[in-house]
Amino acid sequence: MPKERLTRLNGTASKPREVVIPFPVKKKPKERIETNASAQPLAGLAPALENLNVPAAENVNSARPTSTEPVWKMGRVLLRRETAHRGGKTVVVVYDFATHLPASIIEKVAKKLRAACSTGGTVKDRTIEVQGDQVAKVRAALEAEGFIVGGVK
Repeated sequence: MPKERLTRLNGTASKPREVVIPFPVKKKPKERIETNASAQPLAGLAPALENLNVPAAENVNSARPTSTEPVWKMGRVLLRRETAHRGGKTVVVVYDFATHLPASIIEKVAKKLRAACSTGGTVKDRTIEVQGDQVAKVRAALEAEGFIVGGVK
């Protein structure tokens, strides 16, 4: 190699680098965890918990009391029938939801209303629009959800 082609690094001429070809490395086989569908899922847990000094729970088999009260106090909603800007088609609009209800709850209620009425619908600006003139079905479904319903009869 001619000297004029060598580059200088830190005042010394650099040497061409050697190309290292890696040799194949044997991988360790993966450790498999034995699974047995017929074995009890928590069978080996008791010996591990004995050393923790945790007091035993009282009344282990008693179920928690379940309340039939809804998590959210749904409040009062109003219904109105609209045909404006829809080519003569009628929709039932559910509006005036309580301000403490998040949009996710309103979405879930809308889904249940659409299923109860077997129609389409949408949620726009905290109001639910259900396609068709089905005030009785919408009112019944909302009352089943825990709402106090006012408006169109």
